[in-house]
Order: sequence, then C-alpha cells, then structure tokens
Amino acid sequence: WVADMDFKSSPAIIEALHRRVDHGVFGYTDPTDELNDAIIEHLEDAYHWKIQRDWLVWLPGLVTGLNVVARAFCEPGQQAITATPIYPPFLTAPVHQGREVLRVPLAQDEDRWRWDLDRLDATLTANTKLLSLCNPHNPVGRVYSRDELLALAERATRHNLVICSDEIHCGLILDDGHRHLPIASLAPEIAARTVTLMASSKTFNLPGLGCAFAVVSSTQLRAGMKRAAAGIVPRVNALGFSATLAAYRDGEPWRKALLAYLRGNYEIVMRSLADMPFLRAFPVEATYLVWIDARALPLSDPARFFEEAGVGLSDGAEFGFPGYVRLNFGCARALLRQALERMAQALSGLRT
Repeated sequence: WVADMDFKSSPAIIEALHRRVDHGVFGYTDPTDELNDAIIEHLEDAYHWKIQRDWLVWLPGLVTGLNVVARAFCEPGQQAITATPIYPPFLTAPVHQGREVLRVPLAQDEDRWRWDLDRLDATLTANTKLLSLCNPHNPVGRVYSRDELLALAERATRHNLVICSDEIHCGLILDDGHRHLPIASLAPEIAARTVTLMASSKTFNLPGLGCAFAVVSSTQLRAGMKRAAAGIVPRVNALGFSATLAAYRDGEPWRKALLAYLRGNYEIVMRSLADMPFLRAFPVEATYLVWIDARALPLSDPARFFEEAGVGLSDGAEFGFPGYVRLNFGCARALLRQALERMAQALSGLRT
C-alpha cells in the first residue's frame, strides 16, 4: 500500500552508490556544485524553468518540507488550506505545528477531478496563510493544466497566501497528452510566493535515502524556511546526494523504461477494475497510484475487507475521503495480476 515501488533503482544510481561507499568516509556532506548544476539543468530541460543555484534548499525528505513550510509561514492558530483527497501529511503537518487545516473537497467532471474554485473562495478566511498544492495530485493522479494553476495562483495573490507545491511525482507522467508545469515557472510573481518541493525519490525509487529539495526564488521565503528548520531538521546524507546526482544526470533511459512498464500495468489495472462489482476507478494522468471509489460496497471498511483478502490498499479515510481506497501498481506484473485476482475473488464472494 505504501507509495514506493518494488523495482530496483537505476543501474546508474546503484553504481554511483557503490562508488560512494568505496570512498569510505561518511561524514557531514554538502551538495556539490555538480549536483546543484544537475538540478538546474534538469528543471530547464524538462520544464523550461530557469532557476538559480541559491534558490535550492536541501531537505531530508518531502514530508519534512511540508512541516517546515507550515511552521515557517503560519503562526499557531492560523490556517493552511488544501484540496482533499490528499496525501495524508498535507493534513497532519500543519496540525503537528499547531496550525489549522481547511479542507476543500475536489469536484468531479465525470471521471476527472478538479479544484472546486467556488468552494475554495467560500472556504478561505482572513486567517488563511498557506495554500498547499499537490501536482501531480496524490492520490487522484491529476496533472493540473496551466489554466487551473493560474486560477489557484490568482487566489493566492488576492489573499496574500504562500503556495507550497508538492511536485514529487512530476517525473511520472503516464498520459502523453499531459505535461507537468511547475506552478512557480508560470510567472516571476507567482514564484515569489511559492515553495516548490521536489525529489528524485518517487521516480527513481529512492525514498529510503532521504534526499529532497525546495526551489524558493524569494529571499524572504528561503530565510523563513531556514529559521523554521534551524536546530530540528538534520542534514541530507552523503548517499542521498550521490543517488540524486546519478538520477538526474544518468537516469533518463531507466525512467523511460519505467514509464513504459507502468503504462502497461495501468492498463491491466483499469481493465480488471472495470469488471469488478461495487468499484469505480478513476483515470490516472500521472503517478503509479489508482484512486478507487468503494462506497458502493455493503460494508464500512473497504481497506480492511481487501486486506483480509490478501491485498493491502491505502484507506481513503487517511486522505480525507472515507469509502475510497488507493492501489499501488508500481510492482511486478505477475504480483499485480495476483492482487487483482484476489480482489475480484473477494468481491465475487461478497456479491454471492
């Protein structure tokens, strides 16, 4: 159920880690110029987004970033606002820091999820200080369009909100008709109020190495993040830096092969789920996760039902949407088919 993959990482990354281990010294480490330049080059090549080296703030993980941002840009008792269903730390990070979370449920246009702008406008208050965005959106798999992002940025500007944009799945676009757009790349004035959180960890299956970064063009926002992190956020480790460099410098052939495999898995998932009673699966534009409406099941805990059938799915309640489940298809095809067969068998028995 957890959102990492079963696949070995890129051979280029494994080789880079072997070289780093052979070096034999594992002291405190800073990012090298080579690594910073690789990030800058990648963002320009992939997204036509030109950034500067001093915009990079290194972090030991994306969830750390969510907590630091909440601590930095909301005072205790102030509010962060986000759209549900959402990756659970969006809902817990502000609370851990003594801040309130306002939830705006995503709306549906047939099978397509979108931000409900009218409801967003109605929910915002004078006490709201932070707009938390997930793009591509975990768990619904949306890749937000330029118009959608501009509409959110307009609200952030009008209400003087800091935007925190989690873009950790940006390397996992499955639908060729979509292209990831970092919200901060749309205009300098949008970038000036945005903290963009990124990492190679989702795309290259490196979450255990604890290496992420924020892109922050505003000197004021960078200073706020560093103050909030001071004394409580550890440095990134040497192996994480080495793996990240190899991912962005040498990992593209592996990433393309990964996407081809994931697209095949996704087709199997959607065909299988279409034949299962009680379930409705939503199209995925990015990520290796499928969001499933299981509210038609004649039981109150679909995640537990499927776990008892031998399939671990994420419980939608943790994402703010009870009655839904999230399926991870970032695994070997044979294992995926086995999981889908167990789900179908369990549902068949329930219907009988």
